[in-house]
Amino acid sequence: MRWLPWLLGFAPAWGQSVPEVVAQGEKVFNQTCATGYCHGLKGGSGGAPRLAARGFDEAYINSTMTRGVSGTAMPAFATILSRSDFVAVAAYVATLNGIATPNVNLGGGRAGGPPMETLSRDAARGRELFFDSLRGFGRCSTCHEVNGMGIPVASAIAKVPADAAALRALATPGVRTATVGGEPMPAVVVSQGKTRTIFFDLTSVPPVQRTLDAGAASLAEGSRWSHASVVGAYSDGDLESILAYLRAEVMSNR
Repeated sequence: MRWLPWLLGFAPAWGQSVPEVVAQGEKVFNQTCATGYCHGLKGGSGGAPRLAARGFDEAYINSTMTRGVSGTAMPAFATILSRSDFVAVAAYVATLNGIATPNVNLGGGRAGGPPMETLSRDAARGRELFFDSLRGFGRCSTCHEVNGMGIPVASAIAKVPADAAALRALATPGVRTATVGGEPMPAVVVSQGKTRTIFFDLTSVPPVQRTLDAGAASLAEGSRWSHASVVGAYSDGDLESILAYLRAEVMSNR
């Protein structure tokens, strides 16, 4: 329990001001956490969830960094980072959540944080499957974001399919066909303006975001791409658990 003394209140001994600590935290975050396969720059989403503007307070940030997140690739950074780097990253993430002057005494954060979600055993298993880092990019969160976690390639999940068969056969009207240099590809359009077109190319996993001059890509409605092509790694039992998790999330957000 090397991290326990830190939680008792640690005044920074390195003589830095709060802005200097935050700047150090941003540097360490960019080198350690903002890899794209984990979090994105400035707390954006990547393979791991978005951290910016989530309403996290300092106590929650410190606790999560200390213990990690079970069932994900998020490690316990208390045993990885030096004390000064740990405090600095926690302070930087606090600023990303609207805390203008974070408390750089670790353990001095305000109490609270998002309430821990209570899930049934099946839904909890579904959550692990949805974000399963061991599946690489062959997981639901490669294209779907739930509560700020995952990559929002597809639109938000508003209606949960009835069962595994319906999930495999899910209609995907938002997927169009983009043609670039005579080559067609399934695409989810992010924006289409007068000067440029931005879309996710679903040809490969993970999808690749492409930005092209407006005239370089033509877009047509419909595509041969199917949802079944990307959920093949899951068994029907896995998908039923994932659906239980999604139903729990939809109900909790109403």
